[in-house]
Amino acid sequence: MNVRIEKLVYGGEGLGHAEGKTIFVPFVLPGEVVAIRAVEQKKKFIRGQMVHLVTPAAGRIPAACPHFTACGGCHYQHIPYESQLEAKAVILRETLARLGRIAWTGPIHAHASPPFEYRNRAQWKVRPLGGRPSMGYFRAASSALCAVEVCPVLSPRLQTTLATLRGLLADGTLSGGVREIEAFVDGADQRILLNVSLADSATSAAAAHVLATALPHMESLLLHDAARDTFTLEGPGFLTYRVADAAYRVGHLSFFQSNRHLIAEMLATITAGRGGRLALDLFAGVGLFSLPLSRQFDRVIAVESNPAAARNLSENLAGIPAAQAENTDVLPFLHRQKERPDFVLLDPPRAGVAPPALRRVAALAPAQVGYLSCDPATLARDLADLTAAGYSISAIHLFDVFPQTFHIETFVLLEHNPGSSTASPAEMPR
Repeated sequence: MNVRIEKLVYGGEGLGHAEGKTIFVPFVLPGEVVAIRAVEQKKKFIRGQMVHLVTPAAGRIPAACPHFTACGGCHYQHIPYESQLEAKAVILRETLARLGRIAWTGPIHAHASPPFEYRNRAQWKVRPLGGRPSMGYFRAASSALCAVEVCPVLSPRLQTTLATLRGLLADGTLSGGVREIEAFVDGADQRILLNVSLADSATSAAAAHVLATALPHMESLLLHDAARDTFTLEGPGFLTYRVADAAYRVGHLSFFQSNRHLIAEMLATITAGRGGRLALDLFAGVGLFSLPLSRQFDRVIAVESNPAAARNLSENLAGIPAAQAENTDVLPFLHRQKERPDFVLLDPPRAGVAPPALRRVAALAPAQVGYLSCDPATLARDLADLTAAGYSISAIHLFDVFPQTFHIETFVLLEHNPGSSTASPAEMPR
C-alpha cells in the first residue's frame, strides 16, 4: 500500500494512516509518500518496510554511512541535522503532553552536537560470516550481525580501533573465540579501555598479547570468560577522563556520558547557579555532577547502586570534605534521609525513578529538582507526579547526545511552589 507520512514519532519511525489503520515506517520524512509492505500487523496498526519511495521530501539527503538502514544503530541519517533537532523538540513536547499532561509552552533549549565523530564508546558484536569472524552491530530489530567497515558517529580514535580489530579478526590473528568488544576512549580521544568477551578462557592470554601489541593506545583491558562468567584484568582498570577542570576515574564497568562534545556543556547547564547547604546527587554514576556540585554546596551526598561505578565515585570524591559517596539503592537511602536538601539531581536509567522513591523526593521538598532523562515516556510519567506534588517546571533543555538516532536526552529544572505543603520527616511516605 501507499502511505503518506504525517509526522515523525519517538522510536525512529514516521506515522501515517491507511485502510483505517495507523502505519509506522522507518527511514522516512513528513510529507513523503512511500510504498510499503507490512512486516507486523495488529488490530489497530501496521509496521511497514519501505519498498519504494514514491514522493521524496525536498529535505531528504544522502546518508553518510554505507551501512545506514541495514545497521540498527542510526535512524536519521537521511535527515539534515538541523531538521533532526527540530523534530526531536517536537516529539519531546508532544510526548510530555500526551503521556504526562505536561502542557509546556515555554522554549525547549536545544544543545546541538557535531553530527558525526561524537561517540566515545562503542560495543561491537563478533559473529561468523562466510566462515570467518566478522565484527559490527546488530541489524535493525534483529540479533543478526551487520558487519561494518566504517562507523561515522565514532570518535577518530574509535574508528581506527575498529579498523585495527577488523584486520586482526580477518587475518586470524585474533581468535574466533571473541564474542563482543566494547571500547571507551578518554576526553582527549587518545587512550582506550577495552572490554573483551570470550567464549572461554582458553584463548585469553593469547588475545591479551595480540591486543596489547596491536593497540599501543590501550590503557586497560578486561577479559570476560563468558562460559565461567569470570574476569581477568590487564592494566589499572580505569582511565582518566577530563572534563573542563575536573578529572574522573572511569572503570571498565562504569557508565559515563557517551557524547564527547556535549559533556562539558551539559555539566555547566545542570550545575550553573546551584548552591546552598545540601545537594543530593541520586543515580550519581562516577560522580560527573557530584564533583562540581561539591564546590557549590556545603555538602553533597552522591548515591550510586552499581558497585563498579560506586568504587569510582568514592575515588573521584576522595579528599573532598563536602562530598559523601553512598553505595546503595536510592530508595533505602531516601528512607534514611531526614534533612531537607536545597537541590536534588535525578539521573535515572531508562526506566525512570520508581514511584516510591519519587514520592520520597517530593516529600523532602527540595527547593529545586533537576531531572536528567534518556527516555521521554518515563520522563513524562515522573514529571506528572512531581508537578502534582507541588513542583513547577522552570526550564527544559534537550541535549542531542546521539545525533543520527531517535534518542533524546532531556534536562528539566523544577522549582518547589512556595504555597505547597511539605511533610515533616515522620510524615514522609514510605
